[in-house]
Amino acid sequence: MKSVYRQVMKFKEKYPMTVGWRIKKNSEIVQRHLNPDEEILYAFIAQKNDNPINIIESAVVVLTNKRILVGRKRLIFGYFLYSITPDLFNDLKVVGGLIWGKVYIDTIKELVTLSNISIDALTEIETRITSFMMEAKKSYHLEREEK
Repeated sequence: MKSVYRQVMKFKEKYPMTVGWRIKKNSEIVQRHLNPDEEILYAFIAQKNDNPINIIESAVVVLTNKRILVGRKRLIFGYFLYSITPDLFNDLKVVGGLIWGKVYIDTIKELVTLSNISIDALTEIETRITSFMMEAKKSYHLEREEK
């Protein structure tokens, strides 16, 4: 199994302007929740908020062959983990700014905001997530029709 931390560090080396802290701790949260049959397709770091000044809410975002996981270790104790499966995914919105950009993942239940991402990385993130979700939704709808 690929290490979440190594995948996120590759992203951080490629896009150093992306704001991200506590990468190892956040990666451990997602790594712990990966299922044995899940394969990491893509990973990156971002702030899980919509406030450009708030840079302490770093989260690791991992696209697997089954879902999107967003993990964030709390400062003192505990953690947050969000799982977005293809059937809950609605849409993706990308907003580029002067230095950083944001990715909004719209689900049936909530809007997940990922911010302070290098604008150079936005196209890659959008392509990876959208491509996977479009294919996964096709498979999901075919399975439902067969039942």
